[in-house]
Amino acid sequence: MRPYFTEHFGNAASRSHVFGLRADAAVGAARELVAAALGASAREIVFTSGATESNNLALLGAARAYRAKGDHVVTSAIEHRAVLDPCRQLEAEGFRVTYLPPDRFGVTSAAAVAGALGEKTVLVSVMAANNEIGTRNPVEEIGRLCKERGILFHTDAVQAFGKVPFDVHDAGADLVSVTAHKLCGPKGAGALYVRAVGPRVTLAPIVFGGGHERGLRSGTLDVPAIVGFGAAVRLAMDGREAEAARVAALRDRLEARLLALPEVFRNGHPLERLPGNLNLRFAGVASDALLMDVRDVAVSSGSACTSATAAPSHVLRGIGLTKEESQESVRFGLGRFTTEEEIDFAAERVASAVLSLRGKSPAWQLTHG
Repeated sequence: MRPYFTEHFGNAASRSHVFGLRADAAVGAARELVAAALGASAREIVFTSGATESNNLALLGAARAYRAKGDHVVTSAIEHRAVLDPCRQLEAEGFRVTYLPPDRFGVTSAAAVAGALGEKTVLVSVMAANNEIGTRNPVEEIGRLCKERGILFHTDAVQAFGKVPFDVHDAGADLVSVTAHKLCGPKGAGALYVRAVGPRVTLAPIVFGGGHERGLRSGTLDVPAIVGFGAAVRLAMDGREAEAARVAALRDRLEARLLALPEVFRNGHPLERLPGNLNLRFAGVASDALLMDVRDVAVSSGSACTSATAAPSHVLRGIGLTKEESQESVRFGLGRFTTEEEIDFAAERVASAVLSLRGKSPAWQLTHG
């Protein structure tokens, strides 16, 4: 990325001189890398500022462009807020949105989607994998179902992309949102896959200006971030299976250590889940108190994008946890740089904090003392 902050500072849209052409070539190379990783062609990749913008462009852009065909959208109740909030906006514009409840593991099934479809359904949006509990959805089945009905299918693949196998054609997806920072790339760079054939998808833009990105996303491209995005994708795809197995083994090591404590429960699917995600509920321990006790371990009680709110996780509530149970849950994220030593340190610190907090809890002592 560094040269594109300094000596190669051209605007990728300025193709009348060598500086712009060099920047445009760098963006083109990154576009090819992102496309290849998705099983797409470069012309189907639209660069954005991140997955939030990609999701907004996909939902608002598709629903508005196809409104003459229908006014109904189907999604899951435990999608990321970057999907749910655009759906609320569509409702304000007169669209009808069905929010499907997942099963207790967080799976939104193709059967559930099928039951919600109607003659006026124009778009289905179901994420490839949940950001809080790691559960993977059967997007291939949902994609086939939508294609049979002639309904557009969008999936937020942010958590899955570069970590587990994902191909836009296997998924039958017409629109796919991805972002760089989930692959250890720079924050502020994302992309939206927009199917070009079979069918060619039309979107109404949500950002207007110079007509960049084939008119779908105006604004000067962040060349260094896009270059970094491409590099991150290349690194993630190189040895992805081996890295996924390594991270999953570390996750299982952490999970086994913590599940050995009394009354600790896994949130999410036991098998169909991301290798680097672990969400656990520690009965009798408020997550905010636990986080205060283990500040030297980077864990969270929900999504980083909703950490400013005190409300319990809509994902955990959506899979059937009570408000209290939701507020006893903690999410662990493992990745490329996580080591076995860090796992053992985290397990020891968290286990010690859980036992200490339970020991100080009159309610816990009353029922378990």
